[in-house]
Amino acid sequence: MGMDVVKRVHVVPLGYEFDRILEPIRDQRADLVYLLENDSADGEDEPSESASEAGDAERNATTTADYHDELRRELESIVPDVRTWYCDLTDVYAVLGDVTTIAANHDDDQVYVNVSGAGTIPAIGATIACMDVSTDARAYYVEPSEYAHDGTGEPASFGVDEIERVPTYPIESPTRDQVAIMEFLSDPTAWDGFHDDRTAPPKKKDLIEYARDRNLSFMADRRTPDERGGEDKGAFRVLDTHVLEPLSEDGYVTIESVGRRRVVELTEQGENAYRAFRHKLADGDAERAARE
Repeated sequence: MGMDVVKRVHVVPLGYEFDRILEPIRDQRADLVYLLENDSADGEDEPSESASEAGDAERNATTTADYHDELRRELESIVPDVRTWYCDLTDVYAVLGDVTTIAANHDDDQVYVNVSGAGTIPAIGATIACMDVSTDARAYYVEPSEYAHDGTGEPASFGVDEIERVPTYPIESPTRDQVAIMEFLSDPTAWDGFHDDRTAPPKKKDLIEYARDRNLSFMADRRTPDERGGEDKGAFRVLDTHVLEPLSEDGYVTIESVGRRRVVELTEQGENAYRAFRHKLADGDAERAARE
């Protein structure tokens, strides 16, 4: 019986670099490369870190550079599989979400993430992605030999002086159940049948009914009200313990009393976290189907 081959997968935000992208991939003999290409709404990216150090920090241009086609050709000559993955490189949460998604798609492979290919914002998003304990991606930083150009006509730096693994500190990302609740809170069109007043935030009871309907794991053993026909108080405790309290502590939701009701609302930070980790909902589809 054959064994699955573990691939060396490299993820690289594509900015104004050439050698800093190419050489680590060549040195480590990558089997698969994802180039994160910018697709922000305005088509623009912040100046790269290296361009700033070259004295052109005010430049604000697209990430399309004259030498990108040459870089792709070089990569394709040494890597069996080179793929383009479009990503808003101006948005930390978009980069975070895309890198964690790619890592999740390759959880049986070795995933390496270059945090020096496209400037500060992609570097932050990619580094945080590698801290997520649900991934096993490894961030690395490439120190160039010299900074030289503005990045558009020629790369912003040349040569590779050193490739360093970036130290990361494990962080807990939201669970699949928590992401599912954030998805519900983020989309009033999903409230029909659970919470019909789109002008007001859902109540805890609405979240419980939604969790039961979607067969979320934290409600697996609490599917109906108690025999007396009253509220299942245990369901509220489970909702608080497994979902709302952790989300509230992280600043992703607010819980407020409105009369006798306790309503729940997604914060802006929670909206960003949902965008970053919504791939977990797809990851859990098979598990949910098995429970149903």
